Amino acid sequence: MTVNRIEARMNELKAAGQKAFITYITAGLPDMKTTKEIIKAQEGITDVIELGIPFSDPTADGPVIQQASFEAIQAGASLNKTFDLMKELRDEGCEQPIIFMMYYNTILNYGLGAFADRCAGLGVDGLIVPDLPYEEQDDLKAALSGRDGATILIQLVSPVSADRIEKILTDAKGFVYCVSAMGVTGQGGTYHKDVVEYLKSVKSISGIPVMMGFGIRTAEDVKPMKEYIDGAIVGTHFINLMREAKFMPEAARDYAASFKAELNI
Repeated sequence: MTVNRIEARMNELKAAGQKAFITYITAGLPDMKTTKEIIKAQEGITDVIELGIPFSDPTADGPVIQQASFEAIQAGASLNKTFDLMKELRDEGCEQPIIFMMYYNTILNYGLGAFADRCAGLGVDGLIVPDLPYEEQDDLKAALSGRDGATILIQLVSPVSADRIEKILTDAKGFVYCVSAMGVTGQGGTYHKDVVEYLKSVKSISGIPVMMGFGIRTAEDVKPMKEYIDGAIVGTHFINLMREAKFMPEAARDYAASFKAELNI
């Protein structure tokens, strides 16, 4: 059985009593070569990388990630080119846990079997598919499990998932992604009014690590919820930071190191 890098990393963190830090970057922004450099700069610091597959209608994403997706597509980014990027990373010895964050149309268009084969063969450790409800995941789960479970499907829950959280987490793997605010990504710390109670509820049910995402910029942002989460995810702010730093890989490394250290004080 293939040991999944995400699950291996989460087990290491649990044993060390540490919380996880995850960043999101859009594949191909500003180009694939720079994307690869940004990923490699974070290896050994950031625990998991979310790699966004550019899509023309990213319904779960706010203006910053929408624009990033648009620019990446204009520059020629595609799922196949992202697979090529994964091959380069793994061929060069990169063992960074990597998740594709993408929309289901892209997977369907590629073909479930062919997509699962390439993910398993190229070391894609996980998938986040925000527009695929739990009740409609069976086909994708079957395709992924047929490849020795090398790629896992990460479940998302939100503050309105209360009655469904237990069901969603029944066979969840890796970690659970807790959306901390209603609406789209990048809302700048405007969390749901009952976010602490919501996270506390998820933590009490979940048998896997609980990650908090949406609107996070600094480790200070999650301090009030720290007791009930096992890590934090930064997306929109990370892309803004990369833009400001002219996509210099060193900026990614420095931000990740600082956030991770502060998160684990």
